[in-house]
Amino acid sequence: MADVDPLRERVASFVRDRVFPAEGVLDAGGPPARELRERLREEARAAGLWALPLPAGLGGGGLGLRAYASIAEAEGSSDHGPAALGSAPLLDVTMLARHGSARVRSAYLRGLVSGDLRTCYAMTEPDTPGTEPALTATRAERLPGGGWRVTGRKWFVSHAGDADLVAVLARTGGSPGDRTGLSLLLVPTASPGFRVARELPVLGATGQYEIELSGVEVDADHVLGTTGQALAIAGERLQLGRALRALRWIGQAQRAFDLLCERAVERRGGRAPLADRQLVQQHVFEALLALRTARPLVHEAMERVADGRDARVEVGLAKTAAARTLQEVADRAVQVFGAAGLGPDTPLPALLRTGRTARILDGPDEQHVSSVARRVLRSRRAAAVTPA
Repeated sequence: MADVDPLRERVASFVRDRVFPAEGVLDAGGPPARELRERLREEARAAGLWALPLPAGLGGGGLGLRAYASIAEAEGSSDHGPAALGSAPLLDVTMLARHGSARVRSAYLRGLVSGDLRTCYAMTEPDTPGTEPALTATRAERLPGGGWRVTGRKWFVSHAGDADLVAVLARTGGSPGDRTGLSLLLVPTASPGFRVARELPVLGATGQYEIELSGVEVDADHVLGTTGQALAIAGERLQLGRALRALRWIGQAQRAFDLLCERAVERRGGRAPLADRQLVQQHVFEALLALRTARPLVHEAMERVADGRDARVEVGLAKTAAARTLQEVADRAVQVFGAAGLGPDTPLPALLRTGRTARILDGPDEQHVSSVARRVLRSRRAAAVTPA
């Protein structure tokens, strides 16, 4: 999309020049990270790059998903890019705009787009497989005067440590295993009974948390969508979320590939550059092949999501391919860097960690392999028995 190319280059330059050098501080967290993140946000606003895919009427850039796809790669080349540029709440803004009550939309949407409010999404539980949301044990009971009382635990909740709101999947009816009777409730984290139980470092990285809800009271108009029909909203969110993350993983894989090539050209091994060695050339070829194979799958998935078409097969392929590609390309780059690729002087350890966790979080490879294969074979069976 040629008309987006200049904007994409501006975003890429901002992430490369402003976000990459800040990653060490941002990774460490704490007050210095918060102060630096806010400075980056102010710079993004001043540069006209703030919240590009969020609604223009709420203060965002109003960029459609198709146009945003290539920009998402550039933003996502750093884990901190989406937050610094204001696009991180896209999933939550989309969910609340489509399924939130009038009060919820009025109270929270503009603050989410401006960056004054932060949200997170809590679905997975310690004792329940994340791939089986129908087994959710967290419960929400009706209060006599209206509203709900929520009790349960969730874990691997991204950014819960400084969130103002959390969307919680809870059972409001039926029995464990039923696909109906589940609801999404928007819980202010300042509510009595809400507690961040602990941080869950993922291969040493911060950002994931376990939360506890002990009789947290939630207003009736803070249910998202229709009571008992949360899985439809969750499925819609997952399609967009997985496509977005796949785009960002491709951006990180491209970053790892660029580092691999720079190292091969600049580093001398004995009498010649590493680039002259056939085994290094093989690393370059295999990494490029993985990138060129995965990128079209990811963009095809985003196009289908943007068009509102069923994208479950395409998203499953894209998510799996992008996660594997990031892990493979980062691993090859580490191999070419040698010991330097294991230490703190390059982003490769973080990229490798992200690639490995990407194959589990947001649905493990095995889930997507089985789901995609079942859908394809089901459609083939249906076609085989349909009379001509």
